[in-house]
Amino acid sequence: MSRPSLPVRLLRGFGRFWWDLLVGDTPELFVAVVLIVAAVAVVARAGHLNALAVVSLPVLAVAALGVSIARAARRRT
Repeated sequence: MSRPSLPVRLLRGFGRFWWDLLVGDTPELFVAVVLIVAAVAVVARAGHLNALAVVSLPVLAVAALGVSIARAARRRT
C-alpha cells in the first residue's frame, strides 16, 4: 500500500487540526455556537433589534454550556 502524497497528507493534517480545535470532544457545543451566532445574526438583521441580539448572545451561550455540563454529568453517573 502506497503512502499518500505530501499535499494530501498536509491537507488531512490541516483538516484534523481544525476539527480538533473547533469540535474537540464536544461536537454539541460546536453546533450550539454555530446556531447561536446564526440566530443572533438573524435577530440583529431583522430591524432595530440590536439590543435583543446583544442580550440574547450571552444568555444563549450560558444556556448551551449548562446543557452540555448537565449532559456530561448524566453520562458520568
